[in-house]
Amino acid sequence: MTYKTLLIDNENALKTLAARFTPLLKTGDVVTLSGSLGVGKTAFARTLIHTLSPATGEVPSPTFTLVQVYDLPELSIWHFDLYRLEKKEMDVLELGWDEARRSGVSLVEWPDRLGNLLPKDRLEIKFDFVEDSENSRQITFTPFGTWCERLEKMK
Repeated sequence: MTYKTLLIDNENALKTLAARFTPLLKTGDVVTLSGSLGVGKTAFARTLIHTLSPATGEVPSPTFTLVQVYDLPELSIWHFDLYRLEKKEMDVLELGWDEARRSGVSLVEWPDRLGNLLPKDRLEIKFDFVEDSENSRQITFTPFGTWCERLEKMK
């Protein structure tokens, strides 16, 4: 089930989307970010983190560290990039998956690496390049579980 597909033309539109989306987040949420390399998954996570806490400094990609944790005033954000995982579920658990689920919001790039750890209650966000456009992206939200109702509240 696809809830909503949006066309984002530039970085300012991405910031507007993050501002609309962040009020929906709560501790225990899992938001998956999927799409090709370089499509904007990390840019979205960075924008979301800065929307929640503008004073947050640099928000690097967790490609090499695999996870970055941001203890923000309202929420903790665990930003996972699972691209380089080999053992999948075992490695995710070693990164603090259970603690992330209990204590914060989990943003997960390359969620296919979660395997059986992918929760039924989640929001999937898929990013796609728009043909013949350098900056535009198509972003598709697919809610599962409680997200079906919650996503309707996004303004």
